Amino acid sequence: MCKLDYREIEANGLKIRIIEKGDGPLILFCHGFPETSYAWRHQITALSRAGYHVVAPDLRGFGGSSAPKSIEDYAIQVLVGDMIAILDTLEVATAVIVGNDWGATLAWQAALLRPDRFYAVVAIGVPMMGSPPVPPTQLFPANDNALFYTLYFQDPGVAEKEFERDVRDTLLKIYYTASGEAGPRLEGDETPNPFSMVSREQGLLATLPTLSAPPSWLSETDLDIFVKNFEKSGFQNPLNLYRNLDRNWKLQKTFSGCRINVPALYISGMQDPGLAIPGMKELIDSQITLVPELSDSIFIENCGHWAPQEKPKQVNKALLAFLSRVAK
Repeated sequence: MCKLDYREIEANGLKIRIIEKGDGPLILFCHGFPETSYAWRHQITALSRAGYHVVAPDLRGFGGSSAPKSIEDYAIQVLVGDMIAILDTLEVATAVIVGNDWGATLAWQAALLRPDRFYAVVAIGVPMMGSPPVPPTQLFPANDNALFYTLYFQDPGVAEKEFERDVRDTLLKIYYTASGEAGPRLEGDETPNPFSMVSREQGLLATLPTLSAPPSWLSETDLDIFVKNFEKSGFQNPLNLYRNLDRNWKLQKTFSGCRINVPALYISGMQDPGLAIPGMKELIDSQITLVPELSDSIFIENCGHWAPQEKPKQVNKALLAFLSRVAK
């Protein structure tokens, strides 16, 4: 178990629980779904020892942070405002922002909208993507028997009812099947994948393997920390991130065609199930047009969607190399 100290701050009208450690240039870490700030435990320790001021918040609705009730309160631009407010509360002018999964989307948008506050960005798992011609929910596949997982998450009360039935089993299934231990990922293969089609009748979890113990990269104590956090917060507000996909699309039209003009790094596990989504590899290759200062795209072998937890040494090495060039 990694010993981390939490504290609570006021930011953007909310109580935000953060992990804070070290002195030096500020590095702000944004977790994904279903995670909390604890997902960055390995990076917090390594980067603080290397001379950085590391801050990892529980995003609104997660863990120990405030949880507004309205779906609209979880639009991505609102979360960018939270990140800016954290800097203001800490009385720090600028930071490097790092994110995984939904945190990567948040990091990209923060760097796009406020390059004056976020002067460099690292995204893990999710590439920078341009705005599609139609709302995202119109692009995802669905048929009489199944629908894409992001569509399954749209109706309030459905996915959270399934997920909250047994929080430990839910997290264990999603963490394992999205990790590199679940096997290789190819477009169209049948490796269990939580980020694919969901049975309308059975739900998301029924088709995922049941495990008695966590994957090798996650201790029982680590899993217990995540479980306790989601038993406290529930899944409704975290899932509201997905319920803003079309709203985010509308709001981002204001910035259509804008580029991220700060130094950037992209990291992905080679077994990330997101790579099996049709067209994802092309999106990764083409993001240089949207992020002209992208220095590299690093793919980590035998690693899935939770790279900071699965392969912390490789992620830390990549982060420290990037920060040595850009942090100030």
